[in-house]
Amino acid sequence: MTNVMIASPVRQKPMILKEFLWSLNQLKTETLDVKYAFVDDHEEPSTQLKEFARQHSKTTLIAGKPDGEYLRDEITHYWPEQLMWKVATYKDQLLALAKLENCDYIFLVDSDLVLHPDTLIHLISLGKDIISEVYWTSWNPQSPALPQVWLWGQYELYAKQRTETLSEVEINTRSFQFLNRLRIPGTYKVGGIGACTLISRKALEAGVSFQELYNLQLIGEDRHFCIRAAALGFDLFADTHYPPFHIYRESELSLLHFYKLDNFPDYRPTKPRLILGMLVRNEAGKFLDIVLKQTAKFIDAAVLLDDASDDATVELCHQALAQVPHKIISNQFPQFNNEIILRKQLWQLTIQQNPDWILILDADELFEDRIALEIYKYITNPYIDIVKFRLYDMWDQEHYREDAYWCAHKYYRTFLVRYNPNFEYSWNEIPLHCGRFPSNIHCLSSFESEIRIKHLGWSTPELKLAKYARYKTLDPDAKYGIKEQYDSILEQNPNLIRWNE
Repeated sequence: MTNVMIASPVRQKPMILKEFLWSLNQLKTETLDVKYAFVDDHEEPSTQLKEFARQHSKTTLIAGKPDGEYLRDEITHYWPEQLMWKVATYKDQLLALAKLENCDYIFLVDSDLVLHPDTLIHLISLGKDIISEVYWTSWNPQSPALPQVWLWGQYELYAKQRTETLSEVEINTRSFQFLNRLRIPGTYKVGGIGACTLISRKALEAGVSFQELYNLQLIGEDRHFCIRAAALGFDLFADTHYPPFHIYRESELSLLHFYKLDNFPDYRPTKPRLILGMLVRNEAGKFLDIVLKQTAKFIDAAVLLDDASDDATVELCHQALAQVPHKIISNQFPQFNNEIILRKQLWQLTIQQNPDWILILDADELFEDRIALEIYKYITNPYIDIVKFRLYDMWDQEHYREDAYWCAHKYYRTFLVRYNPNFEYSWNEIPLHCGRFPSNIHCLSSFESEIRIKHLGWSTPELKLAKYARYKTLDPDAKYGIKEQYDSILEQNPNLIRWNE
């Protein structure tokens, strides 16, 4: 049986370390004899590493020397020179331990990675002495995602002969070729690797090391490892079959959930309770039926606040939601001239139904159909509390409006919120355009969905005229809205863009 040590120097934020250790537990290791070794570089010994060691008897915890600050933020990570060489020392300690314990391989992994379950067995099957599994990272938020492997030098992503002189255009062309090749599942010879690397006993016994080469100016211990390995006669390889997920920033934890759903068959969180809340008033002959029938496919219950309708709205609600538990409350007198009262009333009625998540839609707002498949992914994500969507003002059945005053679709707006009974919610206390949710939820962690919403409430001449009259009556001085936008409602020949499914 192949003897493998999975090893890592660790100084990590708890939430990220939790996911890293979780992924180690998911690795397929049936044909392997696996042990673990961690250098614990935290200020205080990590309880998470201790608990992992308690669960895995073949675990070695090595106390680090946590001097010096490791700075990370939502932009990047900051690596002073002395910190790099401290990590190099830790990695060499782990190499020495693997060699001492006669391991066939050591798998050196950074503690901010979530590994695909097939990674380790696959890398071993390739029979390479030194090989890394490729992952992709935007090293700053505005940059494209790039791999942690390269071809030569500090981080050169293009092939070049020593005697060649390349133009900037040719450098870019060759770099794109290399990056595009790495997007294709395969195994490729490269010049530099790191962070997710399998190293054989043969390489260990030959003397591979992260120790600094005094006459090499390249920055980073991985560069010195790679140069020494090549000098010892070892080729370096990069594999792209099972890319790990790199949690480079805490904000990227929200994306990890989708990676886990796609790559871990047993990762299927229990569906939380999703409640629809909706205000309705005189919706007969409009869009209420298609909106409710769509949401009925994925909600657990609905709460509808009827603002004293004098048509068949309530009956339509019962019919569309016949297969869904629902509650309809009808006001005796209309309150549509004071929206904040209605919004707060709907919120209170909805939270009485013990929701985990609340979806607030108006009766003229229709998701793209794929919402029925995607919403499970959103509401089971432990790292997001609000989900935002783009709302398109449909000016007819096939076109949406876009100009200076009609550009809601360029911005993401909150429609879906995780309810927290311990959170103190507050509202924008104005009678019109107050918002469908409490105003202080925007401090919560959010996710921007690419699923679009059609706002059908402007899509016929009659609806435009009715809304124009409503706003002119309720807000004649444009105290709560924009006068120019109100005036533009009845504009002839506005700029329209075709809706493409």
